This record gives sequence, structure tokens and C-alpha cells, in this order.
Amino acid sequence: MISVLMATMRTYGDGCAIARGLDLVGERWALLVVRELLLGPKRYTDLRRGLPNASPNVLSQRLAELEGAGVVRRRKLPPPAGARVYELTDWGRGLEETVMSLGHWAARSPTPPSPAPIRSADSVILALRARFDSGAAHGLRAGYELRLGEDRFRIGVADDELEVARGDAHQADATIDTDPDTLNALLWGGQSLADAQRSGRMTIEGDKAAVERFVRLFPIPEPAAAVSPA
Repeated sequence: MISVLMATMRTYGDGCAIARGLDLVGERWALLVVRELLLGPKRYTDLRRGLPNASPNVLSQRLAELEGAGVVRRRKLPPPAGARVYELTDWGRGLEETVMSLGHWAARSPTPPSPAPIRSADSVILALRARFDSGAAHGLRAGYELRLGEDRFRIGVADDELEVARGDAHQADATIDTDPDTLNALLWGGQSLADAQRSGRMTIEGDKAAVERFVRLFPIPEPAAAVSPA
């Protein structure tokens, strides 16, 4: 199976391990598929929702290639769900550090960020994990439910640490209901909490002071110094 798939994939023809890695996950959308699975298994329809700009044919091809390479596997959930999901293999999960480091590196780009909208809820959650400032969280103990469209996440802050998991929160101090692009604009795009609420794209229930503290926990990395042309 692997040899058949690899025969249809482009290759750098280079024995270097870096080139080999790019042979495996360097095709367009491949690493974004990995990104979408870092927080747990997903159905094909969930992957399509997180990657709306990937055509169904291309997404299916990438999933087949990643499965053939041993990065992703399919399994059927037990009853009553019975759905088939995709998940990272143990080896595939080893890409987490690579994906997160790539995002951190890109966030420090000296060029302005892309104006493209943020479409993936998981990408925002991964950015929360990457940019969490334990110093800014000192003394805060709070639980949040973050609703991003159809996606639900429970977030806990305690002892200067952040815990994030998919699913509803129980007895959250505050609930934030918005969309990925609005949350991105609030945390890293200069939009104020009041403006986000006035726009109608964000609603808050519960402890507003806890939310005001929450939005200050994730500073964007300082950009790298720009290099002048020679």
C-alpha cells in the first residue's frame, strides 16, 4: 500500500531525512490535515469544515496518502456513534512539535499577517496553547467554555497552567460564544472586547471579569527584525 501511494506522490529524490519528511507531509494541505487532528479524531465532514478551501477530491487524496504513509489511520467508533473517524497514529502525533513550531515561527514573520479569514476552530485553539503566558495567568483560577460555531472546547486556567480539551465545560465561570475569525481579531488583531460584543459576533455569559483576564493571556510573539534589501 505504501509503495503504491509513494509511487504516485512527487518526491525530491534526495536521501536527506528532511527531504524524506517533505516527501511524506510536504504536499499541499497535508500538514493542515495533521493540524486538524492534533486535538483528537475527526469525521471526514469535520475535516471538510475545518478545511473548507480544500476540494473534496484533494482532501480525500491527502488522507489516503497520509494513511498509506502511516501518519493517519481510520477507525470506527463504538456504538452508539458508529461513525468512521480519522486520527493520527502514535508516529503521526510526533508531528505536533513540528506543526506548533512552524506556527510560532510564522507568527514572528517581519511581514504583515495574511488578511485571509481564520476558518478553523482547531487552529485558534492550538494558537492559545502555543501563546499562553503563564506569568499573565498568575493567580487566576477559572474555567471557560469556548463555543466556536459547531465546536465546543473547555478551557481551564489554574496554577499558572492552561488545560484545553474538546467538549462542553461543566460549571464554567464564563462562556464565550463566537467564531474563529472574531476570536482571532480579539486576541491578536486589535479588536476590543466591547467591539466584538457590539458587532453581534460574540456573546458572553457569566463572569465578564474572567473573560477580560482571559483575553490577556495569549500575547502574540514579537516579530523578527526586518532585513533591509542589500
